[in-house]
Amino acid sequence: MSAVVEVAPGVFRVDDTCAVYVVRAQAPDDEGRRTGVAIDFGSGDVLDALPAMGVDVLTDVLLTHHHRDQAQGLPRAVAAGVRVHVPPVERELVEDVGEMWRTRTVVNDYDLRQDRFSLLEPVPVDDVVAEYRTRTYGAVDVRTLPTPGHTVGSVTYLVERGGRRLAFTGDLVHSPGKVWSLAATQWSYTENEGPAMTVLSCYLLMAEHLDLLLPSHGEPMDDPQHALGLLATRMRAYVDSRRPQPWDLRTRLTEPYARITDHLLINLSSLSTSYVLVSDDGPALVIDYGYDMTTGIPSGGGRASRRPWLASLPALREQFGVTEIEVALPTHYHDDHVAGLNLLRDVEGTQVWAPANVAPVLEAPMVHDLPCQWYDPVPVDRVLPLGESFRWREHEITVHDLPGHTLHHAGYELHVDGVTVLVTGDLEDGMGIPGVRREVLNYQYRNLFRVDDYRASAALIRRVAPGVVVTGHWEPRWVDEAWLDMVADAGEEVARLHRELLPLDALDLPADSQLVRLTPYLSRASAGAPVRFTAAVHNPFDQVSAARVVPVLPLGWRAPRGEVVVDVPARGRCDVVLEVVPAGPPARRQRLAVDVTLGSLRLGQHAEALVDVVAGPAEDQD
Repeated sequence: MSAVVEVAPGVFRVDDTCAVYVVRAQAPDDEGRRTGVAIDFGSGDVLDALPAMGVDVLTDVLLTHHHRDQAQGLPRAVAAGVRVHVPPVERELVEDVGEMWRTRTVVNDYDLRQDRFSLLEPVPVDDVVAEYRTRTYGAVDVRTLPTPGHTVGSVTYLVERGGRRLAFTGDLVHSPGKVWSLAATQWSYTENEGPAMTVLSCYLLMAEHLDLLLPSHGEPMDDPQHALGLLATRMRAYVDSRRPQPWDLRTRLTEPYARITDHLLINLSSLSTSYVLVSDDGPALVIDYGYDMTTGIPSGGGRASRRPWLASLPALREQFGVTEIEVALPTHYHDDHVAGLNLLRDVEGTQVWAPANVAPVLEAPMVHDLPCQWYDPVPVDRVLPLGESFRWREHEITVHDLPGHTLHHAGYELHVDGVTVLVTGDLEDGMGIPGVRREVLNYQYRNLFRVDDYRASAALIRRVAPGVVVTGHWEPRWVDEAWLDMVADAGEEVARLHRELLPLDALDLPADSQLVRLTPYLSRASAGAPVRFTAAVHNPFDQVSAARVVPVLPLGWRAPRGEVVVDVPARGRCDVVLEVVPAGPPARRQRLAVDVTLGSLRLGQHAEALVDVVAGPAEDQD
């Protein structure tokens, strides 16, 4: 049995594949048992050491991160009835790790994150830990703080014991000024997001006034300010050595916001730029909130590479007197603009108000085959009609349909401190200089860009006549007539080029040439339970055309109605509803399609959808 050391009153350390800590409850439970909570689990030897700690039963284990040395013994915990809690963005790397092993790129791989240092087999998870909040596990109060660095999703757990604040830091810090692994902090090829995040995490923990650091590898440290401060200094030098210019990470943390006007702030630290409208009496409204205080985006598209957090909010309160983030407005649905909305809601009580053309995508991601969607539904508290104004506190804000970057995109017009401001999201790159560099329009076809969208958006911008335009990724633009002309010219050029390149004189084609779309694109269903799909068919001809829609199904599946024939109006659309009955055992990403003929135009299997067949009642879509 591993040696047991009491590192603080009622707090024990067991040296295993990592240091496993047990916090003993301060009083017996209703059954007279002394219970305990484990921080990390190693190989599971801690279960054999409980009597030496005066612990009768372990109720919960909290992982600081997903690596195997922290978690390889979790099957023993589950077998013993211990509840397992993991960091929010790393849940899939524990309970669904088999999917990572099945899909992880290993050939020509540029993703350097150590997600392959994960469990070999899945382990069921009871819950994710509540970041920025205190929760009671067993009979132990634990506060969870995000501390990325060693992994994207790493957390630190804070516990009060004997009048001291203890921090269980995982592998953030090994010893004063040192880390257990530099390689683990390298998340993407040639970049150094992890080391920079380590610096920010050290600064954030230093603000917690800790008394004892308890690392996963290394000895306890009773001077946290020195240990973390030295690591921040050394790691900052490491970051700068790998950049062409020094990076002022301290200022990034302490001064993330700058004023555009007295009541309108810009977040200089976020990936997509957030804007904060501050009311006279303290509450604030934020426009877009994705990846706050980012040092870059790691490789990979899984949840474990995309972490929202709230690192800039303390400075917002301290420097600008903000009392709460009352409302959040997204310009569009892309993850870099919305990833943090659910966290804002959970921690700050923020309401999400979304434009009518954005709200459906937020609330039901993956119904449509759109890129850059957040993993989870984002509930919308208020749907904002396009072309109408609403009031928030003393401010009136008008919501404009502003397509181009994506069809589901809106702009916000507001009048603040004597200036008309138009928030344009990712409409254009915002870097154009009249007579020097053209304005580059930011369109992608899977975003459902339409040929004339930028002409319409340019006309709207001219009509609003803003004094300043603020965008999703670029510096505020103080508007003059030359810039308005340049945006209009760019919209005309895009429309002209598409008309020259596509056969639009003969066919009314969408910009992406896709005439049929099948929804929901990604869904879940149970074998034998009918599900419905809608094939939206667009007629590109100048006359009514018959559309023949034939379901193409996996082996054993049925479509009771079979093929469907409908007349589609000239240059119009018709929605064809198909009922499908899945069959077979549980299977991931089963493919179905519709084979479509429009008049004389044979499109073939023009649109597809994906279905996860599950055991038991179907769950909601991803």
